Amino acid sequence: MSTAKARGDRGEAEVARYLRKKGYTLLASQWRCRFGELDLVARDRRGTVCFVEVKLRTGTAYGLPREAVDRHKRERLRRAAACWLSVHDIDAPARFDVAEVYHLENGAPKVVYLEDAFT
Repeated sequence: MSTAKARGDRGEAEVARYLRKKGYTLLASQWRCRFGELDLVARDRRGTVCFVEVKLRTGTAYGLPREAVDRHKRERLRRAAACWLSVHDIDAPARFDVAEVYHLENGAPKVVYLEDAFT
């Protein structure tokens, strides 16, 4: 496993822990289809299905992590989410969230969670 892949997996695991603490139920992680990958799929306390894009950064020298979710990435996520919903029999509202994971100087991760980051 590459170092970047391992870091990404750790970032996704940190966000999964964060979501569980907030009362979310995890439905899928690293779910793949022909349109791409969904990092995490969760259901919040209200029953909304949340498609969570995780972005891991050590700093903001190249901009905020959420800025990496550009128009093309959003379109791939929309298509992958539609594919996920077509495979699963879930009748619930859905939204797209972005989770930014920063690694602080002391090594502890910090999660910044953006609900309904785009439509």
